[in-house]
Amino acid sequence: MALKFTTSSGSGSRSSTWKKLCLNAVAGTVLMAGAGILRAEETVSPAQTEVDAFLAAGEFGAAADRAAQESGITRDQLMERVIFSQLADGETAQAKTALMQLANDQVRVKAANRMAREQMTSGGADFTELMYLIQNIIEGPWFQVDGEGGDLTPFTSGIKVDPNGILTRDSREDRTGRLKNVESKVRVAALNEDMAQTSTLRLVSLTRLEKEISRRLADGKPVVESMKNLAGLSQIQYVFVYPEQGEIVIGGPAAGWQYDERGMPVSQESHRPCLQLDDLVTVLRTFSPGGKAVFGCSIDPRQENLKKVMEFAAQSQSKGPLSPAGVKNWAHKIGTILGAQEITVFGVPASSRVARVMVEADYRMKLIGIGKLEGGSQILDYFELLAQNPSLASGSLDALRWWMTMQYESVLHSADLSAFEIRGSAVKCLSENQFLSSNGERVATGKAEPVNQLFAANFTSHYQDLAANDPVFADLQGIFDLALVAAIVQHNQLDQRAHWDRGVFAMDGRYTPITYRTPQQTDSVVNHKVYNGQDVVLQVAGGVRADLAAVVKDPAVNQTSPRVGAVAQNARAPELPEGRWWWDAR
Repeated sequence: MALKFTTSSGSGSRSSTWKKLCLNAVAGTVLMAGAGILRAEETVSPAQTEVDAFLAAGEFGAAADRAAQESGITRDQLMERVIFSQLADGETAQAKTALMQLANDQVRVKAANRMAREQMTSGGADFTELMYLIQNIIEGPWFQVDGEGGDLTPFTSGIKVDPNGILTRDSREDRTGRLKNVESKVRVAALNEDMAQTSTLRLVSLTRLEKEISRRLADGKPVVESMKNLAGLSQIQYVFVYPEQGEIVIGGPAAGWQYDERGMPVSQESHRPCLQLDDLVTVLRTFSPGGKAVFGCSIDPRQENLKKVMEFAAQSQSKGPLSPAGVKNWAHKIGTILGAQEITVFGVPASSRVARVMVEADYRMKLIGIGKLEGGSQILDYFELLAQNPSLASGSLDALRWWMTMQYESVLHSADLSAFEIRGSAVKCLSENQFLSSNGERVATGKAEPVNQLFAANFTSHYQDLAANDPVFADLQGIFDLALVAAIVQHNQLDQRAHWDRGVFAMDGRYTPITYRTPQQTDSVVNHKVYNGQDVVLQVAGGVRADLAAVVKDPAVNQTSPRVGAVAQNARAPELPEGRWWWDAR
């Protein structure tokens, strides 16, 4: 498991410790590895003998007091022994208090990392709490605390958002080989044997899970890793309601997980990202009374800048053809005039992980479309497709729009609407040519020219290959699946039938998903090629739209199937111990 530190210039001072921490965090990652933080001298000191004696007797307070009588590195060495003895004895709160007494900032961060790893081994790691701890023991500034400076998140992806809401590609990579050479066991989740097993159908009771999370929150305990990763589910295939038992259950393939080099939890079996509790809660609130029942995002150029582009293009054309040497500068000028594009998120909080994934997937799709990011051998970019038929190059400045939405083959259900099977989960790319008026307004045409259509069709048909190589696209598909679950629950009133008020998952519930910086705008990315002596400059608008309510209401998608009811009977929960909220189908 890794925690990433994304830093920005910001104002305010940073201590030398802060700077050294940033420099030591290769590729922005601090790894939790190694057996110890400080090594004791070979010769056991009298102070250590006394501290160890107190620890052996369970006198943690006396041991901490004795350690505090020493100074410098010796004091920290002894205090660390106290911390991990407390942790081993289950005294987590006392261990955190002792952690704050370590004098050296770097030692405290390393100890906090080790503490999280040892908690993870026992199934209780909570990295939200760890991040809060790091922010309070290391001088910032931190964005979440000070409104500027560094940003600390449990895992990141291929984009970053600065304090001003500017989204850019995160192109940093580990050139030292440090991440690649980390032993896999450092990143493998420590789970009980049952949860670590691969399962073709793992069932998760949303009602039991919510009840258990509610209990933990009331007791001041963290929501553990297995809950946040929904017991390793990587896809949703079934939704069941059992009114007599007051249960709503989801099911699909699952396995144990490990953390990839970016810190994302991925299935050890399929390597797809694990579905996230935060995403589930977000979309449950979208598909609930008071929710929007549709969500998405868009990245669009500003109308006034499009108008300036049109004027610039007209002036250029009036001066005759460009020289070969002037084409690159001309294209660069177009990008400069086009300027920043606005990012809009609707239906879900703009600071949510759902929004983050949608915006990144949309952004990366655009980069693939204009040849700035590799999409695989089967997904050719717009220019590669145009090269196959250069006669279609017109040199026009029409806006090419691509956007993604969900696509499902069918949603089968039992006659009594208590069991649902989701088939053919996929993501579809749509396209359209938009006419640019003289004032820069984009006018929908409802049509797409052949090359535009071909890119969208290729992107759709090879989406699964793309998702296998780029986790953000698999992540988006998983969010669509969870949103379909939420839409099914709302449309068929499964929560009411199960007498479930959604508890801490409700709109005003106590469970709080982690938040991220809100992306507000990104610079335009422009590419160009020359065909038949004409310049083709590509500008893309579009986004992501998830109207799952339309899916569950579509009679062409929803069909009755007696077989689904039989699956529901076999998926019923067996006798489970108190607090257990998941099981594997018999």
